[in-house]
Order: sequence, then structure tokens, then C-alpha cells
Amino acid sequence: MDSVKESIKELGYIPMLETSQEIDYVAEIKRLKEEKNAVILAHYYQEPAIQDLADYVGDSLGLSYKAAETDADLIVFAGVHFMAETAKILNPTKKVILPDLNAGCSLADSCSAEDLATFKKKYPGHIVITYVNTSAEVKAISDICCTSSNAKKIVDSVPLDQPIIFAPDKNLGAWVQKETGRDMVLWDGACIVHEAFSMDKLLAVHKENPKARIIAHPESEAHLLKIAEYVGSTAGLINYVKTNPANEFIVATEAGILHEMQKEVPNKTLIPAPAKENNTCACSECAYMKMNTLQKLYTCMKYELPEVHVDKAIQEKALLPIQRMLEIS
Repeated sequence: MDSVKESIKELGYIPMLETSQEIDYVAEIKRLKEEKNAVILAHYYQEPAIQDLADYVGDSLGLSYKAAETDADLIVFAGVHFMAETAKILNPTKKVILPDLNAGCSLADSCSAEDLATFKKKYPGHIVITYVNTSAEVKAISDICCTSSNAKKIVDSVPLDQPIIFAPDKNLGAWVQKETGRDMVLWDGACIVHEAFSMDKLLAVHKENPKARIIAHPESEAHLLKIAEYVGSTAGLINYVKTNPANEFIVATEAGILHEMQKEVPNKTLIPAPAKENNTCACSECAYMKMNTLQKLYTCMKYELPEVHVDKAIQEKALLPIQRMLEIS
């Protein structure tokens, strides 16, 4: 076990130790889940094999609800670090594990607690609404959290005479401003995945597929959102393709969503919005989300490591804005 902990310190995850034998990861993960009374929570952006093994697949809001209500002894979070932290904040007495501690978030990294505290001093009297894509420390100095699913509802819940700081996603914030008519102070942060879409390539794909409806996540840039026929969270995008009569959609968000989306609409055509960079999938993928693999998920569950910890004082403060969000939602 000491060697395992040393590996985590060095790598952030447990390397494959049983190299001499073939392992049926799917069967072993299912066995460990039953044996340890574990629940596997996975984000839509995880690789398909992990999504298929999860007890629940969802967006940040749905995952927050599931984390808050679970009666499992062990919470296995197949997502990125801030998501596992949120689960730990909601379940301080339970063990929360993450396949790879290096699975971070460019958006969360753009806003440190220290920088936000300094920023707040420039705008006294402002309520602070932060996206869940933030660290526990940032949540701890926030008034209320939101997700892309409920951001508009959260902002609408704030009295009109109450000024607002919205952090850290400037694209989501700008979209919420447009939807609500509220003038908010926006933090200058963004998700590299949702800013990676190529407008020129997108228009070219639409020209080749003129009947396809363009749908987009609100973390995307404003010029892309202007041409989208629907803007919504990952869960909202899935619901839209299920209920809309159209048969073709160009989907502007992380490509991992297409797995669950296609299962919901097997007879419809889903086209990933193209990224600026030339890559193997010609779409926008989150490298952090893809750090989690079946192998890492298996070793994580076997050794119940790496474990996610949150300082008690931070946990108690961060819990309040999350609870306010869940109550309003």
C-alpha cells in the first residue's frame, strides 16, 4: 500500500500493478461496486465505457443532486477534480475517490480564491455567484453557486437592486446577462474546450448539412451562440434533441456527450462541432475528462485511492452556496 501511495504522490493516479494477468475491467468494476457499496457518478464527457458502467451519468447539476442524496458508502467520481470536491463537500463523512487527481479544469484554474477575494474588494456590496466549475476554496467565499442548467434561474432569484459578480465563465455570464437583462460584473475566465470551436469550420459543416440544427453549450463564445438555434446545458442539449422533430443536429460542446445523446435518439444524425485544431476526432475534447480510464477506475476502486479531501472549515463554508443553489433549483 505504501508503494501505491507513493505512486499517487508522483503520478496522481495508481499505475497498473497486475501486469501479469488479463483483467476484465468491466466485470471487476461491477464486482467492486457491489462489494464496497459504491456508487459511480460520471459526467457526460467521460469515455463511453465509463458512462456505460456508471450508476448515474449527468451534468454538473444532476451530479450534485445525486451526490447529495446517495446512501452509498463509497462515492466514485468519474469526472474532474472540482466535481469530486463538490461531492465531498456534500458528503463530508463519506469517502470520495477520483481515478486521477490530475483531472482538473481550465475554467476552475482561471479563478483562484486569492484572486477572487481581491476582486471582491473592488466591488463592495456585490453578491458573488460562482459556477460550480470552481475549487472548494472559491466556493467558500461565494454567496451562491450555479450550473449551466440553472444559472438563469439563480440570477433571477437575486433582487433587482442587488449588484452581482458572476465568476468565472465570462461566456456563460454574458449569455445569462442577455437572457435575464441583468448587468453583472463578469470574471474574465473561459473553458478552453468550449472556446476551441472553429466558426469557419462550423459554417462549412452546416453548409454540407443544411437541415442540421446547431445547438450549443452556453460556455461557447458569443458569436457561436448567436447562430445556435438552441443554447443549453449538457442535459438541456440532450433533452432538446429528444423533443425536437428535426433529424440532424450539429452539437457544439465536448464530444463525449454524443455517446449518451445517440442512445437517446438512435435514429437521428449527430455531428460534433469542429474544433480549430486538427485532431483525431475533428471535434472538441476535454483532455482532463479523458484522463480517467477503465484501468484507472478499476485500480481506484480496488485500493479506494486517490481520495479527495476538503478541509473542514472550507467544507462548511463551501456547503452553504451549494445548498442555496440546490434549494432554488
